[in-house]
Amino acid sequence: MPQSIDVGELKQLLAAGAQLVEVLPEAEYAEEHIPGAINIPLKSLDAASAGQLDGSRPVVVYCYDAL
Repeated sequence: MPQSIDVGELKQLLAAGAQLVEVLPEAEYAEEHIPGAINIPLKSLDAASAGQLDGSRPVVVYCYDAL
């Protein structure tokens, strides 16, 4: 079930082995992203692209949108 988390919770999840997925387009990911994040653009997110993730580890998905 999706839920919002704060920075402290994110740090705890990452320390415990969670995978961090950025869903913005590649150009925006290249400009700035959290170190260690995996880029899977939202428009290409499907079962095949998600297959690169480790199903045994939690996944944190984030998107920065200034609008």
